[in-house]
Parts: sequence; structure tokens; C-alpha cells
Amino acid sequence: MTRFTGKTAIVTGAARGIGECYAHALAHEDANVVVADLNTELGTSVAKQIVAYGGRAIFCDVDVSEPESAKRLAEAAVAEFGTIDHLVNNAAIYGDMKLDILLTVPWDYYKKFMAVNMDGALNVTRAVWPHMRKNGGSIVNQSSTAAWLYSGFYGLAKAGINAMTQQLAYELGGNNIRINAIAPGPIDTEATRTVTPGNIVDTMVQMLPLKRIGTPEDLVGACLYLLSDDAKWVTGHVLNVDGGQIFRS
Repeated sequence: MTRFTGKTAIVTGAARGIGECYAHALAHEDANVVVADLNTELGTSVAKQIVAYGGRAIFCDVDVSEPESAKRLAEAAVAEFGTIDHLVNNAAIYGDMKLDILLTVPWDYYKKFMAVNMDGALNVTRAVWPHMRKNGGSIVNQSSTAAWLYSGFYGLAKAGINAMTQQLAYELGGNNIRINAIAPGPIDTEATRTVTPGNIVDTMVQMLPLKRIGTPEDLVGACLYLLSDDAKWVTGHVLNVDGGQIFRS
């Protein structure tokens, strides 16, 4: 499929895991892909892989918690490809996340965590929307089912992503820019294996109606759908892709 021919997509946190999977999927559908991450070595490798099989990609280093860094990312995308049509706000602190509760997590760490995991999506959206508003476009934020479960400051950040998605749907809609979110359930990534003890993962999986852990590839269809014109009448929506973990009425 080539739903993204002639379109440029930025994917933050694209050096590994789910973001890397999104970047490759967009490239396979003929998008120009901006691989954005703090990890220069891995991010550059992903961009080179895309180019090697005939795709178009560049790597840009970005700290999504810093507005000026987000602005430079947007400028680099436009300088290379001439436009920004799509954005996936996937970057987050997760794989090396501290495990603590809201009452005791060190304040400096909490502020940095929220600056990346919640404010980062807003920083990058604010940086790209002036470039998107002429022709319209679409944005997908990475949320999580943690928004509806007890999971401390991680869940709080994802609940914030959901609310931000809905608020920005109103603010961006007049410029023909859609914004939605994906809320994955437990996904088999290196980060999940690092953060969550195996016995807890096994328990979560057994409670899922579909009885298996998800994979990054399970999220791709939802991401591409929400970015594409197939979803041109969908905005402000949080789509669970979670094996049935959360039932919402």
C-alpha cells in the first residue's frame, strides 16, 4: 500500500522498539520518514536501514522535553523534505523508568519524567503544526492502558496524553489537522522486559481475553489507519490496542 506517497512523517522515539516499527511501516507505505530520537547511534542505523531497502529517511536528534530542540526537529524535516504531514509522538522514558509511587518519587525525576512523557508530545506538536496547517495533516500520540490502571506517575502521564489529545483536537481541527492516540496494552519490547517483572507480565497476559502479549507489529495497523485519510473523520479519539485489557463504555 502507498497511502503516504509524497508525505513526510516524523516519528519520535524511533531508534528502537515500537517507534522503530512505526518508522519502517511508514517507509514501506512510501512516506518520507524522519527518525527522531536521543540515541544517535541507533537512530542513524534505523534511517540507514530504510534507505538501504529503497525508502527515504533521515535521522534527527531530539530531546522532546526541550521546545527549542523540538523546533529544530521540525525545521530539519522541512529542510530535507519540504513539508511535514504526519507526526507520531512516541518518545518516552520507559525502559529505564524508576519504579516509585507518587508520594515518594524524587521531585526532580518526576518533573523530568513528565517533561518527556507528557509535555514532550505538546512540545513537538507545537513545533510542527505551523508547518502542517497549510495543507492539513494528522498526529498520533502514544498513550497506554496505564491511563486507566494504577501505575503511578507513568499512568498519570498517559492520562494527560489522553486529555491533551482531546483538547488539541479542538485547537487543531480548524487547520484540518487531526490528532488521535493509541493506548497499547502490554507489549513485548525490550523496555517492558526491563521494567516489568516476568511474573507480573505473565499474570497480565492471563487476564487478557486474547491470552497473549502484544507485539509492536500489533500496533502498526492502528497507527497507519489514524494517520491516513482512511480516518479523515476521526479526531480526538483514544484507540485501545490491548488484547481486550480495558473495556470502556
